[in-house]
Amino acid sequence: MSSGYTAHRPNELHQNETVDAQAKRESAGMPATAKEESSGNLPVTKQEENKDRTPKKGRICGGSFLKELSGSESDNPEEGPLKEVDIDMPLTLTEVTHKDGQEYIVLKFVDGDKENPFNWSFGRKAFITLLLCLMTLFIGLATTAYSSGISSMVDDLGVSNELGQLGLFCFNFACAIAPLFLAPFCELVGRRVIYVGAYACFVIVFIGLALGRNIATILVMRTLSGLFGCVGTILVGGTFSDIYRPDHRAGPMACFSYVAILGTVGAPIYAGFINETIGWRWIEGIQGLANLPLLAIICLGLRETRGGVALHKRAKALRQATGDERYKALMDLEAKNIKEMLHNSSVKAVHMLVTEPVVFAFGLWIAFAWCVTFLFLSVIPITFQEKRGWSEGVAGLPYISLCIGVTIGFAMNFLQIRKYKQIMKARDRKILPESRLYGAMFGAGFLPLGLFIYSFTQYGYLPWIAPTIALAPIAIGIFFIFESTYSFTSDCYGENSSSAIAGQGLMRNTLGGVAPLFASQFFHNVGSQYAGLILAIFGTLLTFIPFVMFKYGHKLRERSKLANSQLGGDEQKDKTGLYPAPFI
Repeated sequence: MSSGYTAHRPNELHQNETVDAQAKRESAGMPATAKEESSGNLPVTKQEENKDRTPKKGRICGGSFLKELSGSESDNPEEGPLKEVDIDMPLTLTEVTHKDGQEYIVLKFVDGDKENPFNWSFGRKAFITLLLCLMTLFIGLATTAYSSGISSMVDDLGVSNELGQLGLFCFNFACAIAPLFLAPFCELVGRRVIYVGAYACFVIVFIGLALGRNIATILVMRTLSGLFGCVGTILVGGTFSDIYRPDHRAGPMACFSYVAILGTVGAPIYAGFINETIGWRWIEGIQGLANLPLLAIICLGLRETRGGVALHKRAKALRQATGDERYKALMDLEAKNIKEMLHNSSVKAVHMLVTEPVVFAFGLWIAFAWCVTFLFLSVIPITFQEKRGWSEGVAGLPYISLCIGVTIGFAMNFLQIRKYKQIMKARDRKILPESRLYGAMFGAGFLPLGLFIYSFTQYGYLPWIAPTIALAPIAIGIFFIFESTYSFTSDCYGENSSSAIAGQGLMRNTLGGVAPLFASQFFHNVGSQYAGLILAIFGTLLTFIPFVMFKYGHKLRERSKLANSQLGGDEQKDKTGLYPAPFI
């Protein structure tokens, strides 16, 4: 998904025309701020006749904002003449452009404009980042907390355990499919309304999950929970691109990835105790109640982050005040039709997954990591409940090791961020998408290492601490796989990265949803040790992906029609940022 139509971008709509209207006015002794420039009292036909008098570049301001302008701001020949209007209008840059044979006056932010999200204070940006990370954390917790109550739920409802496991599949499958079709609509209406609406529906669904009287109701509610949960999070990457410039985006995105994985692996720590004390329904009920305060804060405190929305409102106000329909925000001119947007988010996403080696390789890698995550929802109870006789609540405590591992991976990832910034600043080094892979080459090997250790420490006669410690490197590896997949894919495919990441998300969530359906049978029939060994061997083979891409990635990009423009160098430094496309 696009990260928002950033109408603040300078000098991207230059035209090869010359305009001498300002010179004529000055030679006639008329100030650039003369009221006659305003078209507010002119009929539309008169404006059409005088289009050639519109300066190519200019500024517009009105009302109380006009009084606040200093002398230097009101007279700036480099930015063009100042036009006054009779409505409250912050100082805004204008530029004449043409599209499809029509002339438009495009509005842009001036430097330091307070409505430009890039200029918001650090505190406001941090507050928005905190809200979105907390929302992501709660959605991640809801994904897997359900698994701790499956055994009690199926006994209560009188259905098989496989039907109970379908709830995990329904949630993940909704997360896999929904973004392919809903992402374009999210882009059309702005970010805030999607966040508030989707998260409110996500909270309401907990009522159905807590009170459902049959398995059909539970499965439908889980599907809706996945639907609204994924809609609430697919915009986070784009939101951070709205408010953080590329060289400041890596930290917030790393925090987002961290809480997304932390919530997914951390829920069984408390959910098992809730289930064995007050029942499976309260797992859903308590989570629903816990989400209410955050929902209230988001409704009251989350602002619209797309700068293009503010410019769109200014353009609409100018059209109404002046009658001149040429005033537009850049997002209005760049808006694509629904058919094209749906094609990019669905058909193009699947096509890139199948035809682009980079997209498929990293998609397979991250899908395997997500598969391991959901497999261990069944594996850990086998290891600690069945083989060691622990209670359900106590058997959830080893998940703490996964949380510690994710935290260590998050901290270690800042070494990758520091390395990337050093390359950006270096004059003698050419920055490439492969510059994102240092962390992956270092950290991804922890996943198979942890799997190997876990495979041969599951025996009941061995100390419990051995398999518990093995969980930490597994989580470290999963975190680095996520980070490298989205950052490398984004840098490789530029404006096509949204479709590429949507395809990877489809593979990841589908495999993650299928994994719980066969996890118990796989580990019981093959044997826990050998099942773990098979995963470790496969994970070892996939660990070579970042090394292969680091050496041959430039050749793959040269052969790709969708990635051959991402050749690195100064242009890459200007465009760089940690995957502005959505984390789906």
